[in-house]
Amino acid sequence: MKHDDDKTVAPALRVDVVETGERPRRGRTPCEIGGDLKFSTEHLESYCLARWEPIIFDALVVAAAVEFCDRLQRRKTQHWGRAFEICIPVHHPDRWNAVPVITSLKDVLEFLTGDRWDLSFVARKAPAHKPHQFPFDLSSDAKAVIPFSEGLDSRAVASLMHREIGDGLIRVRLGTKDFLPGTSASNVKQPFTSIPYRVKPKTGAFKESSARSRGFKFSLVSGIAAYLVKAHRIIVTESGQGALGPVLAAVGQGYEDYRSYPPFMDRMEVFLQALFHHRVQFEFPRLWYTKGETLAEFVRACADGGSWSTTWSCWQQNRQSSVDGHKRQCGICAACMLRRLSVHAAGLSEEPQTYVWESLSAPTFEEGAASGFAHTTKALREYAIAGTLHLDHLATLQKSPMNKGMIDLTVSQLSRSRALPEYTVRASLNRLLNQHESEWMNFLDSLGPQAFVMNWVGRP
Repeated sequence: MKHDDDKTVAPALRVDVVETGERPRRGRTPCEIGGDLKFSTEHLESYCLARWEPIIFDALVVAAAVEFCDRLQRRKTQHWGRAFEICIPVHHPDRWNAVPVITSLKDVLEFLTGDRWDLSFVARKAPAHKPHQFPFDLSSDAKAVIPFSEGLDSRAVASLMHREIGDGLIRVRLGTKDFLPGTSASNVKQPFTSIPYRVKPKTGAFKESSARSRGFKFSLVSGIAAYLVKAHRIIVTESGQGALGPVLAAVGQGYEDYRSYPPFMDRMEVFLQALFHHRVQFEFPRLWYTKGETLAEFVRACADGGSWSTTWSCWQQNRQSSVDGHKRQCGICAACMLRRLSVHAAGLSEEPQTYVWESLSAPTFEEGAASGFAHTTKALREYAIAGTLHLDHLATLQKSPMNKGMIDLTVSQLSRSRALPEYTVRASLNRLLNQHESEWMNFLDSLGPQAFVMNWVGRP
């Protein structure tokens, strides 16, 4: 792990989370509940499964406040780490200020983001609004929860795990918009329909795009759901390239991306146990497989396997990935490149119109885009290069002796995290990397020697 030297960390951003209409202390940046952090009553009600516990609302406020800080303070070009001092009003401050809770929370955030976090909790001046309770369409024998989005891994792994767990698998939707209708024909509401809040500064705009705290938000929301349904398993949907690739092939001098890394989830388990007094375990059923292998298994084994083509992988915003007013996936960000590689590896295909960049075989970057796309920018080109080089670096990782120490460290960390012998982890990791290399090389061959992508990876 890379850590900034003490002297290089900028002065702390001091933030007071305040209730509606309250003011921060002098010299503190305000983060107002109801202003900068907006909760949806309807979506919050989908978390009200039994007797309402204020700790649920407080945990969501903590996740939102962390996201607010993470996205508000820009990282410096030369130094990754920042420092935050944040004070948050909660219903039971003694519970949050307890040493096991605040220590494990600090450990989680600092490991995940590479920043320093100094958190304190004070009593709310007024209790938060209590959501209404409704009957829910929920299995009485919940066995596991699974974070669920519009992504390919999410759809595939949810269906594969449903074959094992059945209705005991509870989906926790990770968007801020309804992913499925809120009510069924029997007028029974679905639980966990979306993340029940939005984070947006009342003045100005967010300045930082790395957003590493997303991993905390998604894992905490999943932990809340597991606590509410009394499940002890949380299924992580990422395949090996998504969970391990950002750590093994970190970008430049940036801090490793631990958002789906097992040792980060181990820390979340400790925090969730301290906060809720409920034990959970994050499981990685596809950790040693590529996304392409997961997709192929989904198509082969599941009745809804054909629905993979309706999933969404792209990271880009609408204005950067629309053609003639119709939203498309961009086709060249890291997530889209991994998707296209995986579809090819699974022996499947998509219509060119799925993506803004309809052709990766074009001789130039500009010629690969749809004719109706007029927003080719330097930033998009840099995204494309970075995504391509990440996959290429991961494919050639084992070939350079310079990477041996980093691979050894990863093996050691995963061995402790998964309680497996190092030789077992090393063999599984080697197989994963070899499979990724094979898939990547075959994918490049399919593009042809004149493809603009070939210029970026430095191959004839």
